[in-house]
Amino acid sequence: MNESNCRECGHIKGVSCDVKNCVHHDGETHCTAKEISVGPAYAVKGSDTVCATFKPNKTE
Repeated sequence: MNESNCRECGHIKGVSCDVKNCVHHDGETHCTAKEISVGPAYAVKGSDTVCATFKPNKTE
């Protein structure tokens, strides 16, 4: 397995996510989205940022 992109494991290597009610969450700590977008551009600290890729999981 190529450790740089981890396509075979189905998640983005190096990205940890705790948002269990997102459709891209694998049920553990990984994001399964093909890519992610984080913003907004005017953020000055970590708490100012949000994952724009988030989509609520309607099954919960």
